[in-house]
Amino acid sequence: MTLHKSKILNALTLISASLLATGALSSCIKDEPLNAEADIERVSLVVPNPEQVFFQITDSAQNVISTDSVVTFHVRSSVDLTALAPRLTLTKGATCVPENGSTQDFSKGPVTYTVTSQDGRWKRRYFIEVRHQTVTVTDTIRYDFEHFELLSVNGQFYAWHNLLPDGTLGNDWASGNPGYDLSRQVTDTPLDYPTAPLADGYEGYGVKLTTKDTGTFGSWKGMPLAAGNLFIGNFDVAQALRDAMAATRFGKPFDKRPVKYTGYYKYKAGAHYQDKQKRIIEGKVDQGSIYAVFYRNHDANGNPIMLQGDNVLSSPDIVAVAQVPDIYGASEWTYFEIPFKYLQEIDPEILANRGYSLTVVFSSSIDGAIFQGAIGSELCVDKVRVICESQQ
Repeated sequence: MTLHKSKILNALTLISASLLATGALSSCIKDEPLNAEADIERVSLVVPNPEQVFFQITDSAQNVISTDSVVTFHVRSSVDLTALAPRLTLTKGATCVPENGSTQDFSKGPVTYTVTSQDGRWKRRYFIEVRHQTVTVTDTIRYDFEHFELLSVNGQFYAWHNLLPDGTLGNDWASGNPGYDLSRQVTDTPLDYPTAPLADGYEGYGVKLTTKDTGTFGSWKGMPLAAGNLFIGNFDVAQALRDAMAATRFGKPFDKRPVKYTGYYKYKAGAHYQDKQKRIIEGKVDQGSIYAVFYRNHDANGNPIMLQGDNVLSSPDIVAVAQVPDIYGASEWTYFEIPFKYLQEIDPEILANRGYSLTVVFSSSIDGAIFQGAIGSELCVDKVRVICESQQ
């Protein structure tokens, strides 16, 4: 994957341009370098009657996070997938094959788009897919952490997939691993990242979340530690160093009424709780965090809403919350069963049109979002379930 190379080259281009503006570079440099990025920034599906195709009109376009290579559109079951023409917003000067805006057949699975940078040196492959939205027919949503893969950016780290009702794999899970990758130590292996597979889970594989020291780079950026986390949503690594709270975006559309949150965990707190300045706070003990949030994903004017790190537990758009209390220590697998506490009533019509989203969240340090916690704190989770109201 050449993403990091193109981003570095682009950064060097910006530095060179700045030096040129101050006269620091020789006047013999006359031509601006060609762009070295090969990214899709946005994808739109323009159709004559979007309300007949999408559950929400805003679902017709998506911004593409820099680390993503799969873009998925969910449409109503009656939509013909054989002749759709995505329109792509590419980085400056980039081109793609197949041609931008050309009609493609999505009925047989994802269509591969190869993007070439303006300077011709870099290529990146994307997979755009259009799926008929499957109605959730089961009352129990299962999260067993058996499906994961290695991604290569600067180093290698793990990413997880959810199992869809039709037996294929989705991309609902995200973690902060791409952010930690920016500060990784050269000796880090994939299992050294904050979020990693756990071979001896409660049943099969689980997931292990560990609070890690981010080293010199992290301290310099005011982010001295990285809590291990895993959540339904996405992580925008391009935002990670500018606005860490905005980098974590929680939730995916959900069409059932959740009533109970269950699973198993183990927890061990690290030795010394530290604040953002790396000062040890005597007497304070770290704790883990496990919760689920169900919320409205559009406002009254139809604008999309996605909860972020600074409001995932406080937004007025939250409809229900299930949160495991007091995760301080558990050396053996410990069962939890928490009911969803409803703060608002559900509108059946909004629910039918996927106007609510659900996230489930796990973190090895409850204050990890503000870069406080104990290095070495470890949360293991497995066999998680969201039990929903039965349909009559």
